[in-house]
Amino acid sequence: MLSLLSVRQKQLFPKSGKKFWLSLLFWMLLVAPAQAALELRVAIEENANQVKIGSSTKAIVRDATGKPVGEIAPLNAFVAETDSGRVKMNRWLSNALWVEPTNKGFVWIGDKWYRGRTLVVPTNQGLTAVNYVDLERYLYSVLGGEVYTNWPQEALKAQAVAARTYALYQRQTRGNRLFDVGDTIAWQVYRGVETESPSFYNAVDSTAGQVLTYRGRLILAAYHAASGGHTENVENVWGVQALPYLRAVPDFDQGTPGYQWTRSFTQPQLSSRISGVGQVQSLTPERISPYGRIMTVKVVGDKGSRIMSGAELQRIFELRSTWFTVTPEGNNKSLPISFRFDGRGFGHGIGLSQWGAYGMARQGANYQQILNHYYRGASLARIRVR
Repeated sequence: MLSLLSVRQKQLFPKSGKKFWLSLLFWMLLVAPAQAALELRVAIEENANQVKIGSSTKAIVRDATGKPVGEIAPLNAFVAETDSGRVKMNRWLSNALWVEPTNKGFVWIGDKWYRGRTLVVPTNQGLTAVNYVDLERYLYSVLGGEVYTNWPQEALKAQAVAARTYALYQRQTRGNRLFDVGDTIAWQVYRGVETESPSFYNAVDSTAGQVLTYRGRLILAAYHAASGGHTENVENVWGVQALPYLRAVPDFDQGTPGYQWTRSFTQPQLSSRISGVGQVQSLTPERISPYGRIMTVKVVGDKGSRIMSGAELQRIFELRSTWFTVTPEGNNKSLPISFRFDGRGFGHGIGLSQWGAYGMARQGANYQQILNHYYRGASLARIRVR
């Protein structure tokens, strides 16, 4: 069972001469000792026809009841597949199979090494391989999939707390009987030990167990690469109920790789991806958020018109964000020759801006100040497993 320990208020930084910091609120810090580890279930392969499973050290193979049925030699692997609704791997056949490396070895799943152990189970569409891994060690890899190893430690610590909170929130709200989270960008990027580094170990270990809460509950700790100068209110992007901790705030990502971008499409390219209007003549914003992101656009063509969301255009044209303007260029028989998209930001613009956190850390902010800026009114607490 997961619970949150109580917190007490503590001032984390002295009064500074910089006006920037004077507006920051006090932060809630936990002072209790670390608690027992939490094992997270991460789906690595879903509904696969087969999956290769191995180990860096000798591994114990167990059946669905937990009974040992065999061993896998060090640096060896076998292909698991379905057989009459069960899992078959080498000579072992069961309703499910566990592979547990000994001596802190790594497990091989598909094409990567992972910490922890693996459960392979049959589904209606094939096999699902689930990595059972300690939450903190899971984060060693997640940071490597989300940010850069040479970033300031305070930015990495902020990312560690956000990613830990996000994983546990997803575990509570989207997890199922087989797994808590997946390993793709739709959840959080998790690629096993290949993305780990010492700087990530330090950021995770120094914030061990710390999560963000609002009124005693885990928050949806959304984050993105860069906002383009200002983050967004959650309801303006995802159309959900307003959340008090996901409010629009000024960002500190100016001059970073995600701050500005430009993409151009020819008129035929644009028309081929937007159905129902013929040859596109214009794209005109209909609804724009208070901070500049496109909510809906009217697309006019020579055979009709339609209303599209900014998110739909972002997906169809693989744009970095929904904060953009569209400029028609040239003219050929009353049709624009091309359309130029000038945009800002990278991602949905909600919650923590990763490049903004980088910018704040370079200005001297600590991770508590960074989190307090992007998650308004949230408190820092530590999880307890019991």
